[in-house]
Amino acid sequence: MYVGIDVGTSTVKAAAFDSAGRELAVAARPVDLALHGGFVEQDMEEVYAAVVAVLNEVTSRAPEQIELAGLTGQGDGVWLVDADGLPVRPAASWMDGRAHELVDRWLADGTFETVFRRTGGAMFPGSPGPLLAWLDSHEPKALDAARAALYCKDMVFQRLTGAVPTTDVSDASMPFLDPRTRTYDNRVVELLGLAHRRGLLAPVSDPVATAQTRGEGLPPGTRIANGPYDLPACALGAGVTSPGDGLLIVGTCLASLVATTDLDLTGEPAGLYINTDRPGHWLRAMPAMVGTAALDWVLSTTGVRHEEVDGLLAETPPGAHGVRVLPYFAPSGERAPFVEPRLRAELTGVSLESTRADLVRATCEGIGYAARHCLEAAGLTGTLAVCGGGTRSPAWMRLLADVLGRPLRVVEGEVGARGAVLAAAERYGVALDAEAWTRPTAVVEPDGERAAYYARAYEDHLARLTEARDRARRI
Repeated sequence: MYVGIDVGTSTVKAAAFDSAGRELAVAARPVDLALHGGFVEQDMEEVYAAVVAVLNEVTSRAPEQIELAGLTGQGDGVWLVDADGLPVRPAASWMDGRAHELVDRWLADGTFETVFRRTGGAMFPGSPGPLLAWLDSHEPKALDAARAALYCKDMVFQRLTGAVPTTDVSDASMPFLDPRTRTYDNRVVELLGLAHRRGLLAPVSDPVATAQTRGEGLPPGTRIANGPYDLPACALGAGVTSPGDGLLIVGTCLASLVATTDLDLTGEPAGLYINTDRPGHWLRAMPAMVGTAALDWVLSTTGVRHEEVDGLLAETPPGAHGVRVLPYFAPSGERAPFVEPRLRAELTGVSLESTRADLVRATCEGIGYAARHCLEAAGLTGTLAVCGGGTRSPAWMRLLADVLGRPLRVVEGEVGARGAVLAAAERYGVALDAEAWTRPTAVVEPDGERAAYYARAYEDHLARLTEARDRARRI
């Protein structure tokens, strides 16, 4: 039996698989996000307790001998721990917006672009560079008390194993890692005013770190590997490894990834290049801030249950009777395929005649347009896989295929956990059939007439987005 752990932003999951990649058991626990005044934080003890709980549950439901375990989780943010791996303060989430003024300043003075040209990473308020710089100015005692500024999965790995703090090349990709040398770029650390905090950056494990567990959640002595983080783990779990092929993750974050062997640091600074376990191979990532979280907000606001979505999408035609949504709901603005810290969502075309179905369809269409924008910017030329919570809605998948104008290889289940296991197996030299493990559950073809309609509507979306970005810059 193989166990994958996926420490998500709002849900922590563990999944057990047999040697052919079939899911034997899945367990999940929600974790809270504390939102206040643009700050988005998480309780590390709550997150770690959820990890132990889901592992206890999944191993009790599938009580076979564990061959190995793989760990993945949300990226970015800052998870400060002391010498014992215990939290110094609540974790600052990747969704956090407190450092937006720093990003604004670095956009204006050229620091932002300089960092991108060196690392291929476009900073946003919730990335470690801005967050560490903000903490250095406003909470220096927290940094003084910390042994390391980790990423989410690194904190969990240290607690499960007792290993010294490390991170892997995928998480370290933003914003300090040189993607060519796969080592920290100290000049970038200096540019962000963090040279005196350089010791907080955990050593980079390349390949990913391995260790044995101490007995919490998993039997003592279980072999476990730390990484990659959730975006590249999902790419592995969906079988996206050939240059040009892409993955769309319709989760809390709307992430677009395209495999590439071409490192181009000359384009518009946006997104990032994620280092993979294969030198010379990257994932060009355009992770928009908000995916299903946008729809969740609309459903909560309108009193619609998730199980009603498919029916409502059938009640209103493409275009949602003129209702349109720019789905930029994050308090920290947008980070891909452009960086605009002050951009916010917009709903237009709403009248007393508008229905709940119109609002739901317009939101799903808006998310689809944002995904198309990101995939185009990431350089998609091959096949496209899709995974994440949004795949549970067949109607939304049909809508997405139409908006994107291409077939979707739908990969359901715990794709991130699956990718974490495949990464761990590679690291430990355990032979698994990757093709079988990553086989799609369905292929959704676009409808030609609707795809043509959405191609025109997408151009209108881009025009409205340009106007919205202009307004955001005047705030």
